[in-house]
Amino acid sequence: MIVEDIALTLVRGLGPKGAAHLLHCFGSAAAVFAAGKEELVARAELRADIADEIVRGNAFRQAEAEAAYCRRHGIEALASTDEAYPKLLGECNDFPHVLYVLGNRELMRRPMLSMVGTRRMTAYGRRMCGELVAGLARRMPELVIVSGLAFGVDVTCHRAAMDHGLATVGVLPCALPGVVPPTHREVAREMLSRGGALVTECHSQSKQNGSFYIARNRIIAGMSGGTVVVESPAAGGSMFTAQFADGYDRVVMAVPGRAGDSTSEGPNHLIKMQKARLVCSADDILREMMWDLSLPQVEASQVRRMEVLGREERELLERFGEGESPSVDELAAATGCSVSEVSARLFGLEMAGVVRTVPGGRYERTMRWK
Repeated sequence: MIVEDIALTLVRGLGPKGAAHLLHCFGSAAAVFAAGKEELVARAELRADIADEIVRGNAFRQAEAEAAYCRRHGIEALASTDEAYPKLLGECNDFPHVLYVLGNRELMRRPMLSMVGTRRMTAYGRRMCGELVAGLARRMPELVIVSGLAFGVDVTCHRAAMDHGLATVGVLPCALPGVVPPTHREVAREMLSRGGALVTECHSQSKQNGSFYIARNRIIAGMSGGTVVVESPAAGGSMFTAQFADGYDRVVMAVPGRAGDSTSEGPNHLIKMQKARLVCSADDILREMMWDLSLPQVEASQVRRMEVLGREERELLERFGEGESPSVDELAAATGCSVSEVSARLFGLEMAGVVRTVPGGRYERTMRWK
């Protein structure tokens, strides 16, 4: 990262789309600042007053101060030309040229899924967040969950990701190392300690007047190949995120809710208007994202069967070596249980469809067990 990249984002009157346009025309921030006024106006069709700002280099003093601020606080500034910059975000027409990152920047190149929703989450929304993330973690452990660290659905998804061993990224509407809302600082610290990251486009000199929330939502949508709306009223931040995702030609998904519930109005409307795919499980998400094509194929029904097994049945199943077909007596000897106890557990495993009998009074697994 060089000071020119930060300076480009600080040019008065330019904005993210203007910076993206200049980068498209000139290739780099350094090349933009090396151009003369006439070239900026003619080649990029830039307004004369903005071209003057660039030529005078008025933003460089601020940019140098910002670079020093980042060094003091351990913040990494990623330019859109940096290899570690999120590839999908860079494809958006209004991408932020500089992202400020705390934590693991390597996550930016991994598959990402954004999950958003209302601050006034219901028990149903909480359950669906947990079930979706748990299912995704089982099938796709390299997945990164992206959200906004807000109350309700956002922070619930971050916590669910950590509970199930997934890395998670929080996109903030404020300068780092600050956290909004402040009550989620401890969650943010835990995310970082578990290999996650915090991301923002806000620099330390940004005026915090509440104007960055919608802009933040475009980053949440742009970083990921797909966005899931869990619960939302008919209007709100999550619906803006869904609109951004749709505008970026990303996969928009929504969890359906009960008709008449205010927290289900948003997702139900998106589904009704065919702006979102209906998803009820992690497998639905994997199919909509077409991630299931590259994953080991485990039927959803088999996964559900495994979830209902008791501890003793699971322990018995672990005694089945790869390719082995043990008998009741062999399992009894291996576990130290009586033949009747083993037989009862095997019956439960058979009813769940996890094992089956084979000739010779032996048993074999019908699905892979990890």
